[in-house]
Amino acid sequence: MDIAYPNPEEALPNREICYRALLARDTRFDGVFFTGVKTTGIYCRPVCRVKTPRASSCTFFPNAATAEAAGFRPCLRCRPELAPYALQQNLAYAVWQRIAAGALNHGDLESLSREVGLSSRQLRRVLQEHFGVSPVELAQTQRLLFAKKLLQETRLPMTELAYAAGFGSLRRFNALFAERYGLAPSSVRREGKGEGGEDDALVLRLAYRPPYNWNSVLAYLGGRAIPGVESVRDGAYRRSVRLGNNADDNAGWLQVRQIAGREQLELEVAPHLAPHLMLLLAHIRTQFDLDANPEVIEAHLCQDPMLAKHIAAAPGLRVPGCFDTFELAVRAVLGQQVSVAGASTVAGRLVRRFGETVATPFEQVTHLFPRAATLAAATVDDIAPLGMPGKRAQTIIGLARFASEGGLDIKPGASLQQAVQQLRQVPGIGEWTAQYVALRALRFPDAFPAGDLGLQKAAALSEAQADPASSARLSEKQLLARAAGWSPWRGYAALLLWNSHHVEKETP
Repeated sequence: MDIAYPNPEEALPNREICYRALLARDTRFDGVFFTGVKTTGIYCRPVCRVKTPRASSCTFFPNAATAEAAGFRPCLRCRPELAPYALQQNLAYAVWQRIAAGALNHGDLESLSREVGLSSRQLRRVLQEHFGVSPVELAQTQRLLFAKKLLQETRLPMTELAYAAGFGSLRRFNALFAERYGLAPSSVRREGKGEGGEDDALVLRLAYRPPYNWNSVLAYLGGRAIPGVESVRDGAYRRSVRLGNNADDNAGWLQVRQIAGREQLELEVAPHLAPHLMLLLAHIRTQFDLDANPEVIEAHLCQDPMLAKHIAAAPGLRVPGCFDTFELAVRAVLGQQVSVAGASTVAGRLVRRFGETVATPFEQVTHLFPRAATLAAATVDDIAPLGMPGKRAQTIIGLARFASEGGLDIKPGASLQQAVQQLRQVPGIGEWTAQYVALRALRFPDAFPAGDLGLQKAAALSEAQADPASSARLSEKQLLARAAGWSPWRGYAALLLWNSHHVEKETP
């Protein structure tokens, strides 16, 4: 069945498109809308395998919060909490992302408003107009769905589970769960099996829209893995993590791998990181670009014949992100004018010199990446001997101070140009580095580091089908002109080109 995919900037496809997608169980619409079934009082994902209800029994909602506000409870079979998010590039969704990561679990609306740069009244209006619910209702839906996820996928004790999902008490969790879903939490847990992993790790699942080129993502991350902090082995990505403030229980490890035969990734997390799971999952969804709409992105880029052939050869395009913005920014600076391998070597030395050790079940993951405050207090004489010019060492120190003062915290709704200008306040960070950080860490899909020599060469090779050993490349100006038609997905085009030829990339 041929169904036109909706424009991601539109709120909700019309009823006819929604119902046709429901009949086809079209994975492209997973997370784009939810179906409330009037006869059962349950809402489902469009990919749910239960018998399709009549069109007259269906009400369609743009998100889970509006479905629950209308009195529907989540399906225990298709599990709406697994749906990929239908993210848009606007302020409302940027705020929603922060709420989904638990921004209101340990803070109030006033603090979130200040962080966003709005008054609390403006924030309420933005969310009400876009989602049809208040910030509190949005947060409650996210907590309940996350709690349901933990009930069905882990063996966490109820009290720990309630706190991990952002509830202030077990009593409040039980009451709201029963009020909203008409079920006791224990009855949902009986439906699930609860899995354990490495060293009694918590094991969770994260969904995405297919296709997903997992091997390409792993190869990219593996080639740039920071020794001691990250490792890619046996089809899995592993790393150390630090969440929140300075407490020791905020540090641990995780492992991500693809689940064969399912449109999901499996995440294993150190068990003591349970209180930080909402934030941690938000980081992983971002790092692995799980909310991308590959059909939409690739349909646009395929209008360029040069990119179309690369997409046909390797569908399921994603832009690998990062777990921590400061870490990625430092890695980008270390990669200035050196090879990928060279930057990784220096990054490993930096970690051994300034990072803290951490216990993990992985031989290759031994350290946490250095804190910004630690590097901010270092001197050029401390850093330069690790294998870089003094000027670059000074940039690392300046970047660390900038990060310590909140300079890497880009306000929701900021434009790509504003983000790049903010990053370029650090002496030694130019357009190329700022665009690269904006692409991989700040997740601007149109960020495009046109000054990258590897990207310039890959574009020239793709354009002319030249000999890979050739030194031919486009100039930065020529590449920017060539990429004009790729907006608003130039970042994905960059990944296509980087992956398309076996050339020595200058990209960190």
